[in-house]
Amino acid sequence: MYELLAWLQSSALGHAVRSSGVWAYGVINLTHILGVSSLFGAVLALDLRLLGFWRSVSLAAISRPTVPIAATGFAVAAASGICMLATNGTDYAGNPFIYIKFPAIGLGLINVAVLNSSSAWRARKERELSPKELSHLKLVGGFSLICWLTAISAGRMIGYW
Repeated sequence: MYELLAWLQSSALGHAVRSSGVWAYGVINLTHILGVSSLFGAVLALDLRLLGFWRSVSLAAISRPTVPIAATGFAVAAASGICMLATNGTDYAGNPFIYIKFPAIGLGLINVAVLNSSSAWRARKERELSPKELSHLKLVGGFSLICWLTAISAGRMIGYW
């Protein structure tokens, strides 16, 4: 991990961010927070629906706005997070929370792939789902919340280590 962080820190991106002035890191950090907030806000609404909240709102209706917001939020958070790591990445190599955050993100993304490949998720726009399908989606939604809450919590703790 140290080698990857050192490479990122010594990259053109790392030099560009460090030489961009005193406000650059603050703006990048704010952008990261906005991306994470968008991602998690959308994920929270969708996952709570998967867990059975707001049953009067169809999965199709709630997924229509939340999925693109979550995807955009993730893209913004990832891009800004890479920029933040590029400024002083080697400082994070000994931080235990980085070793929690990245696997949690990876598991969250794997969970997204599991959700997207499930027949229940694909059928949500076409028909009522069976109790077994709803149960499967509950598991996916619960695991999603665990992954993203872990990633966010660990990310927040990185700065305090």
